[in-house]
Amino acid sequence: MNSSLFPVVAAALLTPFALSAPLPRSTPEEQGVSPAAIVKFVEAADKNVNTFHSFMIVRHGHVIAEGWWKPESADKPHILNSVSKSFNSTAVGLAIQDGKLKLDDPVLKFFPEDAPENPSENLKAMTVRDLLTMTCGHESEPKRDNGGPSVKQFLAHPVPFKSGTHFQYNTMGSYTLSAIVRKVTGQTPLEYLKPRLFEPLGIDNPRWDSSPEGNSLGGYGLYLRTEDIAKLGQLYLQKGKWNEKQLISQDWVGLATSKQVPNENAGHAGIGADWKEGYGFQFWRCRHNAYRGDGAGGQFCIVMPEQDMVVAITADTGNMQGELDVVWEHLLPAVREDALPADAAAGENLKQAIDRLVAHPVKKGN
Repeated sequence: MNSSLFPVVAAALLTPFALSAPLPRSTPEEQGVSPAAIVKFVEAADKNVNTFHSFMIVRHGHVIAEGWWKPESADKPHILNSVSKSFNSTAVGLAIQDGKLKLDDPVLKFFPEDAPENPSENLKAMTVRDLLTMTCGHESEPKRDNGGPSVKQFLAHPVPFKSGTHFQYNTMGSYTLSAIVRKVTGQTPLEYLKPRLFEPLGIDNPRWDSSPEGNSLGGYGLYLRTEDIAKLGQLYLQKGKWNEKQLISQDWVGLATSKQVPNENAGHAGIGADWKEGYGFQFWRCRHNAYRGDGAGGQFCIVMPEQDMVVAITADTGNMQGELDVVWEHLLPAVREDALPADAAAGENLKQAIDRLVAHPVKKGN
């Protein structure tokens, strides 16, 4: 690293606490990204989206910029909402890798005691793959009652479409995946992932709320730090490999992050151009050949393979398309194949832009 530049941008590039096995840090220029463009990204995020909570940009495996809107901080876990689904999907992939289940296993196989008395043919045909791709055959998303989600509620919901043919966003289906992981492994996804994912990635103290049935909520309820989100994206960007060890198979990564089903005609809260690019295994496809984990309120784990980049974002906003737009508008054009000359002035501007960040009062719809 350029030692003359490093002190100027240190506050923008380093977290103020010691993570377990943190990602390496670098300057934007060393990794081929213009710091001036990152300043524009930060300023646009602050101005156009109410309100960002944090961002972290990783290029070539190095954190090149990060920031938190006060009072948020680097060491504070954040609710992930449906980014939890991508972690839950990873637990399913690992269970498949361990020989505990198969993509085409029927869902009813795992829950004979919770099945309706006379299950429909469509329900009988529903598989683990259908849960992962949100093509369970439901016309509407099953709702959980005030007592929390249950597998019995999910299985009781009408299934008018042939499974695998109709995309319908389905958090209860994600919860059912969590219940399946527990059925076949004897552990909740939280417990199952600790030695297989969280500990190898250096993710400390993950919290995942559970249902009255004792299952991790699966589709939501996970709390992690911004860097933890970035680590999941980096693991998938590296095709499942971490520190020279293949944590999850390259085949799974390819399936989970590719377009398994179309969704351009599906309704979803926060709908925009990036909600019509297809759906994988609890990952959304994006424009620019990217993919993402995606959670209500603006939580994102964005992976851009062509740029070898990951962007993690936490927020409290209804303008989720706006968050993605500032990434596409300001970060993508700033990426270069080779390193750039050091720019101390731009580094200082970036530091100051990040130091000024304060969360705005949340306004409905923005």
